[in-house]
Amino acid sequence: MEEVISRILADLETHSTTNLSDANPPLPISQSTLSDLQTLLDDALNTDDSQYVDRLFDDLSSRKLPISSLIRPMASAMDSSPTHISLLASRVYLSLLLSPNAPVFTLFTPMAFLSLLRSIRQCFKNRKIGPPRSGESSRGSLSAANRKRRKGGGRGRGARSRVRDLDEDDGNEEREFDVRMLFSVLERLQLVLGLIHLDRFPDSLKSLVQTLAEIPAMALELCGSAANFDKLSRLCSRVLSGVLNSEHGDQATSAAEILKSLSPLILLAKSQARTFAMGFVMNQMMGMAKEFDGVKKAIVNLPRYLLQKAPEKSEPRALAVESVMLIVKAMEFDEQVEFVKYVVKMAQGKSHFRLVAVDLIPMLITSLRDPMGINTENEAKNSWGFKCLEALIQRCSDATAGIRARALTNLAQLVGFLSTDSRNQAILKEVMGFGIASHPRMEGEMHDLLRRRCMDEKAVVRKAGLLLISKLTGLLGCEFVGDLLKTMGMACSDPLVSIRKAAISALSEAFKTFSDENVMTEWLHSIPRLITDNESSIQEECGNLFLELVLDRVSTVGSTVLSQKKLVCDDLHAKTKSLEMEVEHLFPGGVLVLLKEICNGEVAPWVKKICTSLGKKKRLKPKIAVALQNIIKASESLWLNHSMPIEKWTAPPGAWFLLSEVSEFLSKAVDWEFLHHHWQLVDKNGPGVEFRSPLVQDFDGRVDGIMSNTVAWAGDRVFLLKTISNVSVELPPEPAAALAHNLLTRIEEFNMHSTEVNAHVKALRTLCKRQAIDPEEADDLVQKCVHKTLSKASQILDKYISEASKANIDSDFLTPPGGARRKGRTPLTMSRSLSQAITAVYTVGSLVIICPSANLDAIIRILHTIITSGSSDAKLNKLQGNTFPFKQTAPSLYIQAWVTMGKICLADGELAKRYIPLFVQELEKSDFAALRNNIVVTLADFCVRYTALVDCYVSKITKCLRDSCELVRRQTFILLSRLLQRDYVKWRGVLFLRFLLSLVDESEEIRLLADFLFGNILKAKAPLLAYNSFVEAIFVLNDCHVHNGCSDSQSTPAERDRFSIRGNDEKSRSKRMHIYVCLLKQMAPEHLLATFAKLCAEILAAASDGMLNMDDVHGQSVLQDTFQILSCKEIRISSIRGSTSDAADGEEDGIDGGAASAAAAARGRAITQAVKKSLVQNTIPIFIELKRLLESKNSSLTGSLMECLRILLKDYKNEIDDLLVADKQLQKELIYDMEKYDADKAKSTAAAAVATMQPSCSYRSPHVSEFTQRLQGDSKMASAMSNAVAAATVRSVLKEVSRGSPTPPFTSIGRPKLKSSMGGGASSRGDRPLDVIESLRRRQSFNSDEEN
Repeated sequence: MEEVISRILADLETHSTTNLSDANPPLPISQSTLSDLQTLLDDALNTDDSQYVDRLFDDLSSRKLPISSLIRPMASAMDSSPTHISLLASRVYLSLLLSPNAPVFTLFTPMAFLSLLRSIRQCFKNRKIGPPRSGESSRGSLSAANRKRRKGGGRGRGARSRVRDLDEDDGNEEREFDVRMLFSVLERLQLVLGLIHLDRFPDSLKSLVQTLAEIPAMALELCGSAANFDKLSRLCSRVLSGVLNSEHGDQATSAAEILKSLSPLILLAKSQARTFAMGFVMNQMMGMAKEFDGVKKAIVNLPRYLLQKAPEKSEPRALAVESVMLIVKAMEFDEQVEFVKYVVKMAQGKSHFRLVAVDLIPMLITSLRDPMGINTENEAKNSWGFKCLEALIQRCSDATAGIRARALTNLAQLVGFLSTDSRNQAILKEVMGFGIASHPRMEGEMHDLLRRRCMDEKAVVRKAGLLLISKLTGLLGCEFVGDLLKTMGMACSDPLVSIRKAAISALSEAFKTFSDENVMTEWLHSIPRLITDNESSIQEECGNLFLELVLDRVSTVGSTVLSQKKLVCDDLHAKTKSLEMEVEHLFPGGVLVLLKEICNGEVAPWVKKICTSLGKKKRLKPKIAVALQNIIKASESLWLNHSMPIEKWTAPPGAWFLLSEVSEFLSKAVDWEFLHHHWQLVDKNGPGVEFRSPLVQDFDGRVDGIMSNTVAWAGDRVFLLKTISNVSVELPPEPAAALAHNLLTRIEEFNMHSTEVNAHVKALRTLCKRQAIDPEEADDLVQKCVHKTLSKASQILDKYISEASKANIDSDFLTPPGGARRKGRTPLTMSRSLSQAITAVYTVGSLVIICPSANLDAIIRILHTIITSGSSDAKLNKLQGNTFPFKQTAPSLYIQAWVTMGKICLADGELAKRYIPLFVQELEKSDFAALRNNIVVTLADFCVRYTALVDCYVSKITKCLRDSCELVRRQTFILLSRLLQRDYVKWRGVLFLRFLLSLVDESEEIRLLADFLFGNILKAKAPLLAYNSFVEAIFVLNDCHVHNGCSDSQSTPAERDRFSIRGNDEKSRSKRMHIYVCLLKQMAPEHLLATFAKLCAEILAAASDGMLNMDDVHGQSVLQDTFQILSCKEIRISSIRGSTSDAADGEEDGIDGGAASAAAAARGRAITQAVKKSLVQNTIPIFIELKRLLESKNSSLTGSLMECLRILLKDYKNEIDDLLVADKQLQKELIYDMEKYDADKAKSTAAAAVATMQPSCSYRSPHVSEFTQRLQGDSKMASAMSNAVAAATVRSVLKEVSRGSPTPPFTSIGRPKLKSSMGGGASSRGDRPLDVIESLRRRQSFNSDEEN
């Protein structure tokens, strides 16, 4: 050891001499000296013998070397040496402090301690921890990379050269340091903390805590193995625990510093570093918090600090909330309650804090005990859970869409959690305002909230609202659902697939929970129509739900209905029951309601498609057909048990319809005896009431319409015939032949309802094919039946026409007309004959469909006579002779003839070429809405079959979009929309512009259809259509043709008048603006910018260049609309605003929020730059030139222009200098003009308000106080108001002077006269000053601009 001490002293003397002669920082101690020191110190620590260490310190003193001569080079080595040398120096320094009899307070310095901590941190930077390599000595050297890094960052040229010279012999590569060296340093550091109290060195304590907190994060990627990391974590934990001892200062301060340093680790993504931080807090600090109040105080504040630092992105925020909850659950109950109060206050703070609070509230309620105070004596309203729910409900109406969505989703989660306990259910209903008789307003507010959220502009909010409704359904019952059924039904037509799926789930959940008629009805009107949805998964879900909720329910009831009927009949003998009560017991579960709504006209088409889809997939089971037969049998039996006449019985509505649909795929499950029995029953033509065509029911002034049971019998007969057609393959030959003969006989009588005719004809064709051996024979048999029926129909029509014409001729020579009665033809006879003729014409149309090749020459001649009988063409009437005016006297026959002629033309192309112009002509001239509607349908079919022939008439068909009849308008819109989607009609010419007017149609249903077409279908199918036609739409809607480059020569003045909304009245302007806004919403951000530029270039620039006549009223309307469009929010910054909201929605839907936010921000910046460039290059010069032109003409549009310009520059107020950098004078003029316009506008508004004021109290200006309250925030308006009041006072004085009134004395002018408070007399002279002061105190004052 003597030699070791000698070498150490020699090296220290050398360093001491060099450092005294150099002003630079001291040279680091050499590695050999550090090794000698470590050897010496290890021996002393291991043997607990301080002999050699004491000798070292004595020799240093004898050689007049201070302790600093040892510490300073060692600190320099810790700062600037390679990693393994730096750690060795740190270990030596700590060993020196731990050595026996060491002068600790002399050896320890804050700078040396900071160098020690710095060496620990440096070892993790770009280093790999591992064991020492074999064959490598303990000495190391600077690497080339380290020298390169230090080349530009040393403390001085001399120092750098000395370090380089000193370590030349150490090699060129820095080796991996031994991880055991780091472990040894940390172990000695823990021991040193027991000797040195850091309460005197707060900076050293803070640096120590920060370093220890950084080690797990830095070592996470650099550790060679998990074992190394675990040992590092344990050592850091022990050192941090030592810091919490009271010897190192105030425990609260130390604990707060530790928790502050560990917070970044706690907020990290799931990793070992986060596990270390959470483990230390939960295991070490939580235990100490029970003993030390200072640590407890820091722990209590930690969750609040973490919430303040919680990140904004979704996943990191969720981890932060999870960490907070782990800490909160370990706290005492009183501390938990205080934390909950803090969270409730956070819910009222900034948007980021509100979002964190919304995420935290459901975890608090579900994790902590007794949130609703059930086990306490306090009221539920005073519980912390109640206040949390109130805060969460408030956030459901937050201004930020993401917070609204999260609040709704979390509230739905809590509803499901709290519904499991009956006591919690009651409290939940109370906080939401349901079921409280004393607070009906609260319940209405909650309904309104849910309704608004289900129709929110953001998809994620709508989805969350539907989820909440679905959860509330099971809690609150059908009364709650009933108010929101329409809202859920509308959501089933949402443009987004996810929203439609959520609506389907919510409405189906209500259906499964309640057998309420309203719920079933809304479900059937909303869900089955989705079988035609574009999304295949929704189609599949629709079919599955219909099978589960409708068909399976009917099957369940139908399979047990016969046994239930016996029980009901047995009970009937014991107790008399009404028929209605027995029906309810016999058909439970709302089956009759389901069947009735299934055959509703709005539901039946979708039910047919669903049954067809399920049948093709072979998912229909025979039990459904058997169940429907049982229901019909049970209904008939129950009717007979009550001794009711069978001719008045009808099957449950919808039973025959559903059986006719499923029997197509379940023919073997339908019993022929059952069908034969009911055919014999219903073939008696109703319950004894003479049947007549509904088209002529009111011909002779009798009762309108057909009796309800007669219609029901007719409908049952139709569906029964369809069922027979479906199962005809299974019928025996003889019954099939007899039935076919019966059907043909019924058809030839021409006395059926029109709905029955088609069913009879189709059933006859099916039975004819059943009787035939091969297809050719079947076709021949069908043609024979058709020819026979057509021949009889021709005879019926000829007979009616001849009799009607003869009666018409006879009536012309009679005074008064009454030939028909004198010839024995009563009105009743004519009515029957007309009804038979109408049915014959309709039957012809049905026959043409099943047999297009039939000979129709005779029928065509008759139909031509009928449809041309009302023509005003003189030549045509002369050729035809004196024919009967069917259009005036038999409109039903006239309309039906057109329909049948259309069916014939569909089967004969040559005939269609001749008659299509007649159809178009009749469409334009007809006075019958029913006929116009039928012709539109016919022309739509022609457009599919003969596209080229009808294409030139599409513009004439579009005239029906403005028809006086709502049905015709709606039918035309729907048919043309279908043709456009299938590309039979193209969006060219005036078609698109005429469709725009449907957006503002008088009918709400048509407006909804138009909104769906433009907002969903066209946006995906033709995204550029709105952009390309926008400018033209402005001219067309204003009926403006004064633009030199815009003329519509194809449209007549009448057509332009029909398809324009011209006028400057408020109603016309609002309609046009609604259309513009709808089109702007369909445009992408780049198209909005392009539209902005087009409006400036094609309208504003045209106006300033004289191409647009501003003296014309239509041109002025175009300009005013343009100014209003450029001012609206949809065109200005919607893209920038939408990008951020889209990113938020993406985050809520699970999309990578970081990437979405970055892309949205980049797009927003690009759009902002484009807007600025557009304003500089195009907008500002055009506006300035147009402003000068309008001012020269003293135009009323100047105000609109200035208002538009003010709004455009409002968002770029700070950039006005940049926008007008080229002309400072112009900039000043523009700003002055805008300010002057605002002032003039304020004055005019104030003057108008003053003009309406009435005289008020003598000491207060009339109505000033109320008006001023509305203008508190507008200093200009307040100033203008004051000026206007003063002007009104001056005018009143001048008016008095002009009338000759004497000037009041000076005393009365100087101060106002006030009535005494004691009575009606005037106050005395001595009291006047007090009255004046009171008057001034009560006088209304206006705030100045400076005060505002």
